[in-house]
Amino acid sequence: MQCSDRVTYRLDRSKGFIETRCVGPVNLPDVMEHFARLEADADLPEQLDVLLDLTEMTSVPEAGQLRQVADAVGRLAAAVRLRAIAVVASRDVLFGMSRVFEAFIDERLERVRVFRAADDARRWLACPEALAIGPEAGIFSPKAL
Repeated sequence: MQCSDRVTYRLDRSKGFIETRCVGPVNLPDVMEHFARLEADADLPEQLDVLLDLTEMTSVPEAGQLRQVADAVGRLAAAVRLRAIAVVASRDVLFGMSRVFEAFIDERLERVRVFRAADDARRWLACPEALAIGPEAGIFSPKAL
């Protein structure tokens, strides 16, 4: 599925898995369009694990925008059980802003973590106990502190 050229997603209904990629200069309307399409997608399963890949995103969201996205996550979570979100952000500035986003959505989800590498994120989604939790591992969790 594609919302714009900047925000795309692939849904594996049988596994309850969605991979969303943000590429280039992503803005808030791009992200809100993505959530509107997800909410309208009749093919969404009852439960979802999410891999949010920001490794090719060139823009940097502001905290207020992240709050709006957290609200959109909350609305989606009312319709679909979001079991886990793994955010991948390799650039320092996006990693830091992703940690802010994590704090905004932490209470709304069962599990949320920020990673620097997609392979680590995929392993965590498959088995959260497989990775140590802590900033030194490139993983942040307010619950782990």
